[in-house]
Amino acid sequence: MNIREYKLIAVVGVSEDASKYGHKIFRDLLKAGYPVKGVNPKGGFVLGNNIYRELAELEIKPDLVITVVPPSATERVIEACNALGIKTIWMQPGSESPAAVEKAGTYKIKTITACFMVQKGVW
Repeated sequence: MNIREYKLIAVVGVSEDASKYGHKIFRDLLKAGYPVKGVNPKGGFVLGNNIYRELAELEIKPDLVITVVPPSATERVIEACNALGIKTIWMQPGSESPAAVEKAGTYKIKTITACFMVQKGVW
């Protein structure tokens, strides 16, 4: 696992609910030492961290976005990534759709559709 591979990871879909994958992924990336910020339209705080309402609020542009949201929301996240110049998106299982993958491809955003946590050895 190379946590220095990324300057900043944004997890879109962070949840206060500890049973949800948006919470588990955020928690375990923090525990593993990854540079990570959380995004959820509700905002607030999760695990003592400020949760941003949208990607555009982040002070530093992430070099990777992980989506843990329904496919229709992932499509909106892709639009935000395109507007911000973010070039890599990792769609967690259940977050991807053919339309989302196609849209990312149209914008030349590198897309991975697999579990980040398993692929990077966090889980």
